[in-house]
Amino acid sequence: MPVQHMSSHTFYLENLGCSKNQVDAEIMITKLTEAGWSCTDSPDDAECIVVNTCGFIEPAKKESIETTLSFRAQYPDKKILMAGCFAQRYGGTLLDQLPEVDGVFGNHDLNKAPEALSAAIAGSRQTLIPEAGGGYPTRSRLLSFPGSAYVKISEGCNHRCSYCAIPLIRGNLRSRPAEDIISEIRELVTKGTVEINLIAQDLAAFGTDRGSGEFLLLLEKISQIEGSFWVRLLYIYPDDFPFEILGLMKKDRRFLPYFDLPFQHADRKVLSLMGRRGDSRKYLQLVDTIRRELPSAVIRSTFMAGFPSEGPEERKELLSFLEEASLDWAGFFIYSREEDTRAYSFRNVNTHAAEKFMPRLEDTHGKITEQRMDAFINRELDVLIEERVAEEPLYFGRGYFQAPEVDGSTIVLSEKARVPGELVRCRIVKRNGIDLEAVPLDEL
Repeated sequence: MPVQHMSSHTFYLENLGCSKNQVDAEIMITKLTEAGWSCTDSPDDAECIVVNTCGFIEPAKKESIETTLSFRAQYPDKKILMAGCFAQRYGGTLLDQLPEVDGVFGNHDLNKAPEALSAAIAGSRQTLIPEAGGGYPTRSRLLSFPGSAYVKISEGCNHRCSYCAIPLIRGNLRSRPAEDIISEIRELVTKGTVEINLIAQDLAAFGTDRGSGEFLLLLEKISQIEGSFWVRLLYIYPDDFPFEILGLMKKDRRFLPYFDLPFQHADRKVLSLMGRRGDSRKYLQLVDTIRRELPSAVIRSTFMAGFPSEGPEERKELLSFLEEASLDWAGFFIYSREEDTRAYSFRNVNTHAAEKFMPRLEDTHGKITEQRMDAFINRELDVLIEERVAEEPLYFGRGYFQAPEVDGSTIVLSEKARVPGELVRCRIVKRNGIDLEAVPLDEL
């Protein structure tokens, strides 16, 4: 039986990690407030602090621990509940290893958040790692900027890349019912959301856990929703790219020509050890096909340095790929050796070489991104206003070519009052680093 709680209890939630974790945080906030808790915007005002942790790679795990310990140092008398991916992955041992924590809560059934938080308040130091279940609760509060929302279409992953701990944390692929997703998007659009960001470990795998892929069918159903809004597709596994979606995107321009394709590397041998089936040639063909079919396409990717077996030739191959592919955006990180993954037993890990290689990767692609952004100068397009710069006639915003949080911004120069969450037609006038400046057409 869930522990009963009083409506006077307050909590503060600190969210770490990716957009999928953000959705989990939004669900926890909703479930807790429905149960009578009050969410505060400052830990100063909370009885209990919830840290929604990340546990994907070593830097993320370190941040999760350091954030939790920092809260304990600042608030020695408050209760602290460690939730999220790190809690899910190491839940059985955390209370012994971290006496600073008052409770541990996994992320497979977020409906049980009130039970976990109530136990922490009661001082029982409970570890609650529930089995997957409980459906997909609705969200009454979003942590995104106004006008934008993440919609998670599935949980977990079946790809089993050798380096990846996600299946250990999130479990096997579990696709949501398409009807639930459509209903949620309709509700968000009705409430004024203009940017729907579809997220999953691999969007294209949607429905394969039920026997066959349903991603195109899902997009077709979304296309039937009336209204003026964007749909952004975040994170599509490149080895199984669903080319049929390109035709739909041509017909319905609300589907943004923005593609997040985590290539991870370009060398065939390295990719094979990662559990990937691609290589430089195949990935270049994919990029070329997307750009040929959708000339305004914007492509982002992530790349890993220092994976076992990566040597000078493999690093050279990756640099060559970056220069030839000329992707719009790219992120880079160093391989993290994670226990219980297949790659954990691989040898020939040279972290020092990877650390030396990272600045070259970032510098090489930084120049490419600047060149790609130059192509937007003098173009007219919609910018989603996110927030105003205090006491300045400036607004932070994003164009279709900029995903939330991971890409650059578009700075809108406007003397008129603009509302966060609205789309403003602008002309791009300048580039500053990887950011762009724009002026609304009605002020030119």
